Amino acid sequence: MRTLLNIIWLVFAGLALAVAYVVAGILLLIPIVTIPFAIASFRIAGYALWPFGRTVVDRPTAGVGSAVGNVLWVLLAGWWLALGHVVTSIPLFLSIIGIPLGWANLKLIPVSLLPLGKVVVPSDAYYPTYRH
Repeated sequence: MRTLLNIIWLVFAGLALAVAYVVAGILLLIPIVTIPFAIASFRIAGYALWPFGRTVVDRPTAGVGSAVGNVLWVLLAGWWLALGHVVTSIPLFLSIIGIPLGWANLKLIPVSLLPLGKVVVPSDAYYPTYRH
């Protein structure tokens, strides 16, 4: 079922969202100081491309730097990407088969706003705390 949902997701939302994250990552590579943001953007692009069967968990070793970085991220790229999730979720909600995809799209908004200090892991296993 996950594979089917991922294929439908890829066609109707995933490819466009992944491209948006990759473009944001490339733009964030230009200034040297925003390279960590670009890496986070590329990581989320992979998750946005194929989200079912994976989840995002907090990395407990993330510190104040991640919090400060997340504030900068929201200003630089996060709110644009979150808006992209909202816009692409609306047409998904218009069909019955698209409703779970629309909800999945809305669940990606928190990680699109605050990606630093998070890690993408398989959802098959329970991860109370992720040790990196």
